[in-house]
Amino acid sequence: MSRAFTKEDSDNWGDPGKRFFLPPKDDPSFDAAAAEALLEAARTGDTGSAEMATGYYWGEPALRPHVERILERARQGHDDRLEQLAERFLK
Repeated sequence: MSRAFTKEDSDNWGDPGKRFFLPPKDDPSFDAAAAEALLEAARTGDTGSAEMATGYYWGEPALRPHVERILERARQGHDDRLEQLAERFLK
């Protein structure tokens, strides 16, 4: 886990009170939503909360196809930060 995705002033890993709007884990759209949650949390430096909420860690191979789609969307939308985060996820 890169320190670039952690809050420097945090003593705990993730905020259990932070809310992510995710479908049930058995829903076919869960992995796509988990990928979105991880990348958006990384944007704010709180990847740990998304990892706690989704059960997936940064770089999870099962999420690669979803992150690749997000990467393409970020490129088309000129969202440089999301593009950077998606590329880091895929390394």
